[in-house]
Amino acid sequence: MSIEDFGLHRFSLAGRRAVVTGGNTGLGRAFSVALAKAGADVFVAGLGEDDGTTARLIEAEGRRMAFLKADITQAGVPADVVRTCVEELGGLDILVNSAGICLLADVEDFGRQQWDPMVSVNLTAAFELAHEASRVMVAQGAGKIINVASLFSFLGGRASPAYAATKAGIVGFTKAYCDELGASNIQVNALAPGYFATAITEATRSDPEADRRIVEHIPAARWGDVSDLMGAVVFLASRASDYVNGHVLVVDGGYLVR
Repeated sequence: MSIEDFGLHRFSLAGRRAVVTGGNTGLGRAFSVALAKAGADVFVAGLGEDDGTTARLIEAEGRRMAFLKADITQAGVPADVVRTCVEELGGLDILVNSAGICLLADVEDFGRQQWDPMVSVNLTAAFELAHEASRVMVAQGAGKIINVASLFSFLGGRASPAYAATKAGIVGFTKAYCDELGASNIQVNALAPGYFATAITEATRSDPEADRRIVEHIPAARWGDVSDLMGAVVFLASRASDYVNGHVLVVDGGYLVR
């Protein structure tokens, strides 16, 4: 492809089918809606019931949404998610491993009761979903896997060593799968969000001292809005990123430079 041949159509996801785990809340909902706005049909796997908001936003774009209530940490469920997406949407081109949890405790109280579920959701389930999705993608000769990392892939995880460990693990896993799957025209990348205004950060944002400390560290001088991630996920899901592989795209308002 020459410079002259490049066009904005390479950002289009028309005709693509995407799985987004945790895609009916928070950052996952933003990813789901962004992919739909770019033209993809979206299969959402979520632990809780869908309240209809995500479906309404996706269907307003003229795209299809399918939903499966699923605990992706249970044996066989990742395979069920992939199989059901293929059955209901007709295929699978994009996987966004967005589901994640963060349990907090002081170091002397942080034990296996916090560690084990975070490893299961944040790392093991992401691996199993990518493993199942890659089988479909290798067979068709193309695909995009987008793992969700974090600032804490690079920083310590005060009050949650498991979060830092699992998100650092996501980066290593992303690079390993890139190395394995690149020759099959499958791009495996990660998004690393910074501090975003979501329900999970509400307690921190409502603490004036904690809020001030975080915002002062961000060159953009504000918390991220979920819409700030939408362009990034579309880029990594689209043909515009076909030569981007094994990369961690940080979306943090500049937090890491300070």
